[in-house]
Formats: sequence, C-alpha cells, structure tokens
Amino acid sequence: MSAAYDLTRAGIDCTVIEKQPRLGGVIDTRTASGCTLECGPDSFLSAKPDALQLIKELGLEDEVIGSNDHQRTTYIWKRNRLVRLPEGVMMIVPSRAMPIVKSSLIGWPTKIRMGLEYFRKPGGPKDGTDRSVAEFVTEHFGQETLDYLAEPLLSGVYGGDPAQLSVTSVLPRFAEMEKKSGSLVRAVLASRGKSGPGGPLFRTLKNGLGKMIEVLSTGLRVCQAGAEAIEKTETGFRVRAGGSWMDATDVVVACPAWAAAGLLSGRLAELLGRIEYSSSLTLSLIYDSKSFDGKRAGFGFLVPKKERDRLAACTFVGTKFSHRIPEDRIALRCFFGGIGDGGVLNESDDSIVSMARAELRRMLGLTAAPLDQLISRWPRSMAQYTVGHQKRLEEIRSFAAQMPGLHLSGNAYEGIGIPDCIRTGRKAARAIIDR
Repeated sequence: MSAAYDLTRAGIDCTVIEKQPRLGGVIDTRTASGCTLECGPDSFLSAKPDALQLIKELGLEDEVIGSNDHQRTTYIWKRNRLVRLPEGVMMIVPSRAMPIVKSSLIGWPTKIRMGLEYFRKPGGPKDGTDRSVAEFVTEHFGQETLDYLAEPLLSGVYGGDPAQLSVTSVLPRFAEMEKKSGSLVRAVLASRGKSGPGGPLFRTLKNGLGKMIEVLSTGLRVCQAGAEAIEKTETGFRVRAGGSWMDATDVVVACPAWAAAGLLSGRLAELLGRIEYSSSLTLSLIYDSKSFDGKRAGFGFLVPKKERDRLAACTFVGTKFSHRIPEDRIALRCFFGGIGDGGVLNESDDSIVSMARAELRRMLGLTAAPLDQLISRWPRSMAQYTVGHQKRLEEIRSFAAQMPGLHLSGNAYEGIGIPDCIRTGRKAARAIIDR
C-alpha cells in the first residue's frame, strides 16, 4: 500500500492485488464493548522514522499518541511469581547498576558476570561468521540472561527461537558494539544521551492503526483476488490473479516470502522459500473494571519458554496506551503461538479462552469472567531471520536484480516492523519512479 500510494501520487498507473477481503495485511483494528483493539501490531517503534513520516503525509499527525512510558513497568514470570524487569535494561544489556543488583530476576553469578563484561575487549568472529542470538547472549552474559531476558523479549517480537535467530540480523546494533567495543555494557553506557531527543518508546494512532490503512487506501485501485503466478515478458511482466492475466512494467511483491516463492520460479523462489515464519494468535479479553479482581501488572508480562505452558505474554492495553480503553473497562491482550507452538491456532475459540483464563488465574489471581473477547489467528506471519539470513538476503538480491522491474518488499528482509514494511514499499516505488 505504501508503494501504491507513492506511485499513484507520482501519476503512475498501478493496481493493488489483495487476496484478503480487507486491506492492511496484519494491521487490523476493531472495536468491542467500547474498546479500540488491535488484532495485529498495536504500535511501531519511535526510533524508526518511516511510519511517522507517512502518517504525517496522510494528515494524521494529530492522531499520533505515545506509549505511557511513565507507567512502563514490565514483568517476567519466574518460578510462579511476577518479577519486575529491572529499569535500564536495553534488551539484554544493563545500563544501570543498582536496579540489576536489587533485582531477583537473575542470580548473583549472572550479576557478577554482567559486571565483569564491562572489561571485555573488542572482538567477535574475525571471519564475519554469523552466530545465533543464543550463542551471542550466553557468551556475554550467560544462560540465565538468555532464559529470562533475551528469550522472552525476542519471543514477543519474532515469536522465534534464539538458538535459530541470527544475531547480525536480529541484534545488529549489539553485534556492531561487540566488534568495536567488545563490552556491550561499556558501549551502551557510552551511547547514553547520544541517541537524540527522547520521547515514548512506541507510537500509535488514537483510534487505531486501521485509520492509517483507511486513509492510505483512498484513491488506490484494488483488484480483490489472489495472485497465482508472475511471469516475465519482453515488455515487463504479466500477473495472473483470480484466473485472469494483467500486464505490468513492474511488479512489487509485498507478500510473505513463502507466498512470493509460490508466485516466482527458479533459484529465487527456492531462496525465498527458505525464509521461515512463525504463527501467532492474539486474544483480547475485556473486563468490567469494578469486577476485575486480578493483579494490575503495569504494561503486562512475558513468560519465558522454560516457564511457559501456552501463554507467551499479556498486555494491559489501557495502561500502555491512553484513549483506547474506557475508564470502566480493562482490556488484556494475550499472545499465543510462536516457533514450537503453531498448533495453538488449531484450537477452538472456547479452548483458547479457557486456556487463557486458567493461566491468568494462576499468574494474576484473576477469576472474573470477561465481558467480551476477540480472537485473531495469524498463520505464518512473523518472518524468522535465522542464522545465515544476511547471506541468503544477498543471494536473493542478486537473483532479483536479474529481473529488472521486480521489487521485493515486506517483513522478510530487513526488519519485521511497520516502519520496515513502509520503508521497503516506498523504496520499491522510488526505484520504479526513477526508472
């Protein structure tokens, strides 16, 4: 949609082929019991400018709100209790000593190891060999840091396994810190105050991200059909959608890599098919605030894999973002799935709700029945940047370059967030306009 928006504004004739009955991909905003609920992503990172830039161009800047970071407390479920995530932890790296020292999330051997990591010399693989996130984290901070910081935090973003994810693709900033400084702690401390103006960590739209989709789609020509094949021709391409062929000078393939592999052929299709995906499911439960008898847990909590039954995380929507939930309601967004538990999508709605309520009773002491519920299933939706991803990406680019007019965009390549998808779409549009 970002690509089509720029192409349309440039006066270039284009058509969006969309298989689903609605536009927007995984962005899906709905309302229930007076609450604004996101069935897919609920926000985007403020540090990446592409989403906010597009929102401003769409005239929606007044709709932008930030996360309530003054209330930003996150918990980790450990040994049958919620333990507060220490303040100042940047993914896996502590930037403040006392919160770590006082925390019960990790033991003294790990705390001492974090302190000694400060003296680590510049290093990393000299041959540029990629490593897994698990290898990287344990090398710097040990197994406990992997289990109770890296794994739950990354699971919330990728739904992935740190033993399979690539550190150079998933944590590129930390990999670069290791190369230049050796110590991640020393590099993070040195970078404090140099990251530009502050502000909320996450941003979103007051009435939901679906508003961006609504405005973005205005004036776009949409073909409501599933794409079935892409073939090269002497003048460009032809695309079969809904049983009919259409000609095009350029094609922007913005679907998941596994779907793109089914549309293309040869080595390029094979490489795209190697990019793995995880599946996820979100369940929103809405409660009357007066009858809510569970613990209030800040922004929410994460459940590490070694402590997990089925529930991976839970967010208190109204605490994280104002304007979304009326004062007399409390909305919890529960997350299931990820690598190793894609089968949860096959469970019935009743089973999912029962499962969530049982775990919320155990973790929050919540026994009240929800007033309303909303379930969304996202099969094979979260790209996995596994070890060797950068090398695969270089090869994909090489083969795609042999087909002038073919442009790949989406979450399979250089970032899985909303700003990343917007950036790759607009990059494709610029290439078409320049050509």
